[in-house]
Amino acid sequence: MISSLSSYIKDLSHLLFPHHCEGCGTDVLQNEQQLCASCLHQLPETNYFDLAGNHIEQMFYGRMKLAHVGAGYYFTKESLVQHLMHQLKYKGNKEVGTYLGRLIGHKLQASNRFDDIDVLVPMPLNPKREFRRGYNQATVICEGIAAVWQKPILKDVVIRNIFTETQTHQDRVHRWQNMDGVFAVENEKAIKGKHVLLVDDIVTTGATLEACGRVILQVPDTCLSIATVACTI
Repeated sequence: MISSLSSYIKDLSHLLFPHHCEGCGTDVLQNEQQLCASCLHQLPETNYFDLAGNHIEQMFYGRMKLAHVGAGYYFTKESLVQHLMHQLKYKGNKEVGTYLGRLIGHKLQASNRFDDIDVLVPMPLNPKREFRRGYNQATVICEGIAAVWQKPILKDVVIRNIFTETQTHQDRVHRWQNMDGVFAVENEKAIKGKHVLLVDDIVTTGATLEACGRVILQVPDTCLSIATVACTI
């Protein structure tokens, strides 16, 4: 009886408040899902979490010492991945971020390369931008990761103390120059001796991740890895 009532309420809720796939628009999907099975299957996976020496891991060679680097999907213009990122960062769709985080969490959980991670640290967002957006997208992604891969999230260990404008249209050199002195570690004790996984939405040139990663690695006995939802090709 209780099971039947629960099913009825669920069906009624779906009828009154239809939940649509972010990819194709179908309503044939579970409430906690943002993509139907068909669209999920179409996401361009990198398999980088299982692949040592992958493309983005090589990008950081000689720049800073990292244990492992991985990204879940390839980001290209006019793609479904770009649409999901746009929904998360500019349309207030936190559910997309949690969903993407869960997808990455499953990949991290399945990969033995990341077994010794101690804590998740989201890429900090400048307070002004976080206030305007209403949340830090990297924190939302971390929450999705932690929902399936039980690791603690340290939200305020690293801060972003200089406001920088968007770097989307800037070249590699200007991105590096803009990152000088942007980040600072607020609580060294929280990460000292820990293997930190720095989490962000996307890696392009790696300038922002490098700037943040460098201050984390200044903490004694700290090991660093990086995970992002997507990377540019």
